[in-house]
Amino acid sequence: MVKKLRYKINVIFGMIFSQSMKHNQFIILVAICTCFVTKSFSQRGNQRIQNGIGLMGGITKFDIVTSNFEIEQGNGFLGGTAATVDIPFKWYNIGFGMQLSENHVNILGRPTSASTESEFIDYKLFAVQIPLLIHIKVFSHYFNVDVGPMFQYNSKLELVDDSQEGYYINNYNNLMAEDIVNISQFNINGVIGASLGIRNFKLKAQYIYGFTNIFNKLEKQNLETSGGDSRFKGNQSQIFLGAAVMF
Repeated sequence: MVKKLRYKINVIFGMIFSQSMKHNQFIILVAICTCFVTKSFSQRGNQRIQNGIGLMGGITKFDIVTSNFEIEQGNGFLGGTAATVDIPFKWYNIGFGMQLSENHVNILGRPTSASTESEFIDYKLFAVQIPLLIHIKVFSHYFNVDVGPMFQYNSKLELVDDSQEGYYINNYNNLMAEDIVNISQFNINGVIGASLGIRNFKLKAQYIYGFTNIFNKLEKQNLETSGGDSRFKGNQSQIFLGAAVMF
């Protein structure tokens, strides 16, 4: 009887061990994800390290700094998620997230190559941005200065009004509106800004500047650049005003 019972116990533990090995990777993944969205404690000095997630959104002003084209900044909007690692007794917190934006920018053009009348051609640009920020604690949780890099993947420029597709870009003789849409789609930006509010709600303002040349890809397309500069260079410039709610 004892031998039978011992045999059954061994079989049961063997089955449990086998199933746990199969799901070992899943358990590890769940544990890692839980650490990112729940409260934890550091071993050193028993300092409480609180992780939080939240939602943010607001309006944008978008521009491209360049000498190739005559550009007027446009409006847009931005929304996404934010995560923070709140470290007590330190002069900074760490933040990261993912945000989606749609921005407009206007480039001066003309209806025909010989036309003397000009009007702005409206383009829009979609972007996915991943900021990695340090939040400098000026006044604890109430006022922070935000600074850090941002990685961006954006769409091509898209004409808002299809009737402007045959327009010519000013500063060039034969460069057309649809010729400049295929811009660089991976860019690296720098962010500086500020957050003002209480622990769970903050007003945010950020200035985002593109370190990389967003027009770099245009130089590889053998475009007709007579009458203007054949070297294309532009750096995006974006202002964000909005708010964030943390949980």
